[in-house]
Amino acid sequence: MPSAYEASSLTALLIQKCTTTISLKKARQLHALMATSATLSAQSPYAHNNLLSMYGRCGSLGDSQLTFDKIPQRNIVSFNALLAAYSRTPSHANLPFKLLTQMEIEDLRPNGSTFTSLLQGSSSLEDQIIGSELHAQVVKSGFLNDVCVQTSVLGMYSNCGDQESAEKVFEDIMDKDVVAWNSMIFGNLKNERIKNGLHVFGSMVRNGVIPTQYTYSMVLNACSKLGNRDCGQSIHARMIIFNTIADLPLQNALLDMYCSCDDVQTAFTIFCRIGNPDLVSWNSMIAGYSKKGDGEMAIDMFVRLLRMSFAEPDEHTFAAVISATGGLAASDYGKPLHAQVMKAGFQSSVYIGSTLVSMYFKNDETDSAQKVFSLIPEKDVVLWTDMITAHSRMGDGETAVRFFHEMRQEGHKIDSFVLSGVLSACADLATLKQGEMIHSLSLRTGCDVEMSVCGSLVDMYSKNGNLQAAQSIFSQVEYPDLKCWNSMLGGYSHHGRAEEGLKLFDKILSRNIRPDHVTFVSLLAACSHCGLVEQGKLLWSQMKEMGIMPGLKHYSCMVSLLSRAGLLEAAEEIIIESPFREDYLELWRTLLSSCISNKNLSIGVHAAEQVLSLDAEDSATHTLLSNLYAAAGRWDAVAEIRRKIRGLVLEKDPGLSWIEVMNHIQVFSSGDQSHSHPRIDEAQYELHRLLRNIVRSETDEFDITVFET
Repeated sequence: MPSAYEASSLTALLIQKCTTTISLKKARQLHALMATSATLSAQSPYAHNNLLSMYGRCGSLGDSQLTFDKIPQRNIVSFNALLAAYSRTPSHANLPFKLLTQMEIEDLRPNGSTFTSLLQGSSSLEDQIIGSELHAQVVKSGFLNDVCVQTSVLGMYSNCGDQESAEKVFEDIMDKDVVAWNSMIFGNLKNERIKNGLHVFGSMVRNGVIPTQYTYSMVLNACSKLGNRDCGQSIHARMIIFNTIADLPLQNALLDMYCSCDDVQTAFTIFCRIGNPDLVSWNSMIAGYSKKGDGEMAIDMFVRLLRMSFAEPDEHTFAAVISATGGLAASDYGKPLHAQVMKAGFQSSVYIGSTLVSMYFKNDETDSAQKVFSLIPEKDVVLWTDMITAHSRMGDGETAVRFFHEMRQEGHKIDSFVLSGVLSACADLATLKQGEMIHSLSLRTGCDVEMSVCGSLVDMYSKNGNLQAAQSIFSQVEYPDLKCWNSMLGGYSHHGRAEEGLKLFDKILSRNIRPDHVTFVSLLAACSHCGLVEQGKLLWSQMKEMGIMPGLKHYSCMVSLLSRAGLLEAAEEIIIESPFREDYLELWRTLLSSCISNKNLSIGVHAAEQVLSLDAEDSATHTLLSNLYAAAGRWDAVAEIRRKIRGLVLEKDPGLSWIEVMNHIQVFSSGDQSHSHPRIDEAQYELHRLLRNIVRSETDEFDITVFET
């Protein structure tokens, strides 16, 4: 038998072990040892409480509850230990409140630790009603000067989204410690008040409170979200000046900040100084290169990671590197990465799926994107939005609208991004009824106030012929962004209202908003439609002065403007100076068409030669050239070209038309007798029936006229 001293020493040793054990297996072994050594035989709950805390730390709530139930004489420490275990687990955060009732039955009064755990539970549940009631009890019980309790109250309000109440609690804390300051910073960041969070950090420093590694990690993440490199760099400098030892999470926060601010070079320098970078470090660097558009470096980092045996790539790794390959050939990088995704078992990941879909769309591989989409069982709103916006961007508005309706049928929440995408599809399809339905949906969801949706609504109504509705929506936007201004400009251009467009452009400049290439496309198109040559020339010069390089659409507008005005030599000079003269033949065709009305044979023939030298069988150019010779009276040349046309057996591309019936878009092509359309027979039958009615109506009117005569 061990002596009393030895037994006491063994008890102390075992209890000390309880305070450091985090392995459930070792915890149970320790519990068994204490039970067999008679350590738990005493009526004192001290040893039991330590066991209870140990199981809570190991995450075994079942063992914690069993231990609690077997404590012979429970005290406030016993209850607090179990309360803390439950409150740390969100799925069991409601149980501490049942324990509070049991405490009252056993005539135990809550202390500061009790309230801290209860507040943490209500915070996990995001239940502000319970949290407010606890706050009232805190005040009633006299814990207003307890910094730990007040910090828990502050955290509860922040987690419930009531940052104003959190600020009031924070102001009432007399001796704010670093935990209180950190809680206040975290609350602001969680509630998207990022700049406020940085202001709190500034106040913390000015009050002489020394930031912790966790503090620095939070504020660096805030700088990442804002893309504020200067602020992030000054925080980094402060860390160096005050000899702050950066642990791995803090080093990763530095990496993320510099990568988010496009300073990948500094990030790579920090990365090289990390002794043992973890997967988060590698992911930050790959994502940084991807964001900067340096796909090859992102892939190089990914390959280096694969050579390291310490960690396998996760979803974030694959998503970052696949995003980096969007601008590269899918066969060289995207498809091999897709194969690795499948090998790693991530083919059902919606997170990776979105990047794969985007990569395939950027490579014009719609079928591959569709296959990836179909293999993902649980699609989120981001993936659906990617499919809708990609089809809309590619001009396949019908499919975009179909995906939108399927997304709604699956019960996904509609946000401003998906509404903007599907409205763009309705604008391109010129389907007003669909657009009005989606406008109604945006009003019901409250997304109509979002700037992106406003711009898309203006664009949709303009392209559907309802300029008045577009103007009404635009007038309700207090501070339009450039996209919204451009949408209204495009509406005026589409409707040939050049004067209103030019006035709107003056307002853009008066608000110190810098126009972009889209702005000038709309303005030049409006000038072209209305024949405003001088204004068009002025805008052309102004665009170049602003450092905006003319694109294909700008050259098309200018060639059209000058050609319609009969300034054929000037139009020809514009084409010759453009970088698209050999790639985009429509510029020469536009000039050739105007040469017919102006009977300018020399410039017209030269324009036709430019096209035919690159595409000798271009049907449109042969037809235009024939018309040019006819306008000039060169009938011998007309006959020769028509013989050549018959020899080439040229075909015109069939025209397309579509109508919207019962919320479905029906597309028809001219001369389609192939019965490929599912309702072509029904449409032809109806057409013949209407024709017979017209003929019968005309015959009846003729008979009536003859009879009356």
